[in-house]
Amino acid sequence: MKKIIKGKVVSIKMQNTVVVEVVRKVPHPLYKKLLKRSKKHKADVNGLSINLGDTVKIVQTRPISKDKHFKVTEVVK
Repeated sequence: MKKIIKGKVVSIKMQNTVVVEVVRKVPHPLYKKLLKRSKKHKADVNGLSINLGDTVKIVQTRPISKDKHFKVTEVVK
C-alpha cells in the first residue's frame, strides 16, 4: 500500500525537487497534551508548477535518488 501524505512546501531551490514539511500531532505519553512533530521529505515534481507555501499531496514511490522517495501528485492550495 502506498503512503499518501499532505504537507506544506518549504523549499523549491532544487531542480525537479521540492522539500515538503509534514506536521503531525502526537499525544505526550504521560500528560496527553498534543505536541507537534514535523518531518521534511524531498519529493519529485513531475512537471507541476509549485510555489513556496503551497499545500501538496505526496505519494511514496521507489527510491528516485539517495534522499527522494516521494512524488508530488497534486497541489491542494
